[in-house]
Formats: sequence, C-alpha cells, structure tokens
Amino acid sequence: MSSAVAVRTATAADEARILDVITLAFAADPPCRWLYPDPQQYLTNFPKFAHGFGGRAFQHGSAYCTDDYLGAALWLPPDVHPDDEALDAVLERSVSESQRKVVSETFGQIANYRPSEPHWHLAIVGVDPAQQRRGHGSLLMQRGLIPCDRDGKLTYLESTNPSNLPFYGRHGFDLLGTIQVVAAVPPIFPMLRRPRPQA
Repeated sequence: MSSAVAVRTATAADEARILDVITLAFAADPPCRWLYPDPQQYLTNFPKFAHGFGGRAFQHGSAYCTDDYLGAALWLPPDVHPDDEALDAVLERSVSESQRKVVSETFGQIANYRPSEPHWHLAIVGVDPAQQRRGHGSLLMQRGLIPCDRDGKLTYLESTNPSNLPFYGRHGFDLLGTIQVVAAVPPIFPMLRRPRPQA
C-alpha cells in the first residue's frame, strides 16, 4: 500500500471528477455492463445512475476521494437513502422496459436484505483500474468505517462483482446471500458488517 496516498472528504466541487473515476472503476462491472452494454450508452448514463444511487453522500460529508482522484467512495449515513426519483428518471430514459422490470425486482430483493435498524450504506466504492491493487480501496474503506465503528452502527453494501467479495471480507463484511432475478443477469451480493469496538 502506498503510504503517500491520502484520503479526504469530498465536496460538491469534486462531484464531476469523482463520478469520472467511479465510471472508470465500473467499466467492466458485470451488472452495470448488462444494464449498459454499449460503451457510449454506458459512458453517457452510468454517471447519472451512480449519482442517483450514492450522490447524497456529498450533502452529508460522507463522500471520500484519494489524492488525484485515484479512487472514491460514497457512503450514505443512517436514514439517508439513494435518490429513487433520480434513479427512476435515468432508467426511464436510458434502458428498455424489460430491463427496468429486472432492475425493479432486483431492488425489491435488495430491500429484503437491508437491515431494518439505522445503518451506514456503502453505496459505491471504486478505484481507477490503472491504480487498482495498490491499497487505495482499503484506504477508502478504512476512512469510511471510522464513524460506523465509532457510533456502533451496522454497515451494509451490495457487491456487484464476485471477485470483490474477499476484499470486503477482509474488512469485516459477511455475505448475506445472492440476488439474481433471471439467469441472464449477473448476480449481486448483499453484505453486512457489524461494528468493531475501538481500541
């Protein structure tokens, strides 16, 4: 891990560059590319989808980025949720009705796994593919988990790539199940982390 890389709290001024690196990070993500298989379609619409899903982190001081925007994470505090209206709007204009139906059913199943008690939601974390496996994701994870452990709150996420499950496991997340509405759509993996006592 590069000790020279620092993580800082992002502001609204950082939104565009953070969405750029998140879009790069998810360019080969199985469910995201099922949703937007055409490259231009993906580049045009995924940033709007990502902002709808995790953009409220900017309003709550829980969006983080590394130096030079090598990676970023959008954490939603307890009782803050994705912007369903914005998500519906981008899906309505960018994907087919059959895809929207699958997404709606998937979100419905996700709701069954989310904790009923107040919890942190790691909506999105991503690192520029050219910078992955250098510890940037772990730095972003460690920074975001500070208030979770400090306040004794559960942390929840949905992993969209099975290759990332060991990474989340190393940070204390346990797999809750597998969500796959239809066989043609890549699965999603809800995960939960219990708070760890601070030293």
